[in-house]
Amino acid sequence: MRVDRFLSNLPRFNRKQVRLLLVEKRVRVDGEVVSDPHAEVLEFSRVEVDDEVLQVGKPARYFMLYKPPGCVSATRDPQHPTVLDLIDEPDKDDLHIAGRLDFNTTGLMLITNDGSWSRRLTQPQTKLPKVYYVETEQDITAEYAITFAKGLYFAFEDLTTQPAELVVLGPKSARLSIVEGRYHQVKRMFGHFDNKVVRLHRERMGPLVLDDTLKPGEYRPLSSDEIRMI
Repeated sequence: MRVDRFLSNLPRFNRKQVRLLLVEKRVRVDGEVVSDPHAEVLEFSRVEVDDEVLQVGKPARYFMLYKPPGCVSATRDPQHPTVLDLIDEPDKDDLHIAGRLDFNTTGLMLITNDGSWSRRLTQPQTKLPKVYYVETEQDITAEYAITFAKGLYFAFEDLTTQPAELVVLGPKSARLSIVEGRYHQVKRMFGHFDNKVVRLHRERMGPLVLDDTLKPGEYRPLSSDEIRMI
């Protein structure tokens, strides 16, 4: 949000007062004096007028986790362990999951408190690929790749999936890249051929690849470079 709009939204300031505050260089964002009304205020920014703090600000946090099977992609669940139960961090109730995985699906999961960042990662409009390793009950034929590339019609949502890329690795294994995350999408795509998915593992989301040094249930903070990739 622009700093002038942020200040104007507060009941204590009108637009004229905001302009004066900026001209008089009485506004600081993250410790820097701001006079440009177009300067950006993020949900993590510390905003001060004179010596009064109007928004405390908080550090943005980003984690990569190797989700194990038998774990719910939720912040709380009365019956099953959740992904956040695996995170040992202060104030973890502020965190949310960017891109859920089914109960027994394993692999890359990204956890953050930055809503704008997670939306860029998961919105279909950004067309960031989500790459899965898939094992099935029956053989995967060349017809699968052709059908997935055209898109599949899902009657329940009355929509056709975005084109997906399938690379067959073996008789019953493949790597699938999709740019959206519909409900049970991968399983439903293979279900079109009456072929049950018996193992599903997410390897990548956009440019972020699961760290091969992590074991199931382990996590680590993202690097600055990894955060900037999204």
